[in-house]
Amino acid sequence: MNSSSRREFLRSSAAVAGASVLGAPVLAKGGANDRVRVAVVGIRGRGLALIKGLRELAEENVEIAALCDCDEKILKVRADDYEKESEKKVARHVDMRRIMDDKSIDAVAYATPNHWHALGVIWACQAGKDVYVEKPGSHNVFEGRKMVEAARKYKRIVQHGTQCRGSANIIEGIKKLKEGVIGRVYMARGIAYKFRGNPGRAKPEKVPAGLNWDLWQGPAPDKPYSRFRRNRHHNLWDYGCGEIGNQGVHQLDIMRWGMGLDTHPTKVQSMGGCYIYESDQETPATQTFSCEFGDRKVLLTFEVRNYLTNAEAEMGIKYPFVDHRNVVGVIFLGTKGYMIIPDYSSYHTFLGRKRELGPHASVEGQPMMDTDHVRNWIDCIRSRKRENLAAEIEEGHKSSAICHLANIAYRTGRTLDFDPKTERFINDKASDKLLTREYRKPYVVPEQV
Repeated sequence: MNSSSRREFLRSSAAVAGASVLGAPVLAKGGANDRVRVAVVGIRGRGLALIKGLRELAEENVEIAALCDCDEKILKVRADDYEKESEKKVARHVDMRRIMDDKSIDAVAYATPNHWHALGVIWACQAGKDVYVEKPGSHNVFEGRKMVEAARKYKRIVQHGTQCRGSANIIEGIKKLKEGVIGRVYMARGIAYKFRGNPGRAKPEKVPAGLNWDLWQGPAPDKPYSRFRRNRHHNLWDYGCGEIGNQGVHQLDIMRWGMGLDTHPTKVQSMGGCYIYESDQETPATQTFSCEFGDRKVLLTFEVRNYLTNAEAEMGIKYPFVDHRNVVGVIFLGTKGYMIIPDYSSYHTFLGRKRELGPHASVEGQPMMDTDHVRNWIDCIRSRKRENLAAEIEEGHKSSAICHLANIAYRTGRTLDFDPKTERFINDKASDKLLTREYRKPYVVPEQV
């Protein structure tokens, strides 16, 4: 297949790939010294964090080979900064499809808005590249399953950006939880109390020079450009999944992990709204969610607050979140006590009715654990052992799906029964429609990957 034909293939996401892996890069054989060449796509906030994490692995023979963003202004800033710091040239792309054409690139790290995650991952898998994708992995439940199918079909190493699974302290805490440090865990509660302020209104504006608005929108409907749509995309159903998907997926993933919940919920309910400001935000700024898992005698609850709030279980006061401003974390409730995980690198237990401090571990400064999570991905790229990934894409799919189910229950306004095997609601075709979306051609997430 020549370069032009392969580009056309990748552009048509509805196409069914052949049995072979297209353009699969081959790492030089050299044990731990194998060079891994990575492209980073979407290079603003989380993308910059990934660039820094990969840069810290430079001495471990990890190379940033390309940077990509549909905004030429931010692309120039990031690429210039990288070249100055590393003293190495980096390829610059506006369209991620050019990365798929480059056989010398082994892997792609995505930090695009949510609505681009799935198609980017599928394209990369079809092109024979391993993938790191930021959270939440998908924009909807259908996409999550297609990402898993693509990873399996093309035998790719796909890591999900829930980096708490890469923290040695949290791994220790989860191990102790399963050993019974707080007794039988009967409930887990997650919170995301992040002050967001007034998101504002979506006023049509002229597309800024250097921004390819068509590429930015990708699979989403074609709508006029506005800074609200671009900068507040988490607040709009076309592009985001609200705070429960933006922040909450981290905590829901920990809750699922700690309680050994290796399937989807069977019953979900949620309510909330935007009670403080008049704005064009569509996702709830205040949200409560709860779910059950069949015969398992456990309950998961989650709460979002995007305005002034109290702390909870001393999280946000004695045990601060990474930004030392907001209140975020997980509380596991057991028959002998409780455990809190207030950040990305610590856990604390409190035992008995007197809440006496039990086993605990923390890291000064509450680091984000990006480098360790990326290193785990790189190690698995070299070993080809996806079972060693800290957050393999199927784990990411299951945790992201909880966020999507919460939002569907919120949008429909009723308690919903879900079948984990079919990934459909029970006798509820109206809710089933929200498991996927209408895709804008040619940016279509295919039924057959």
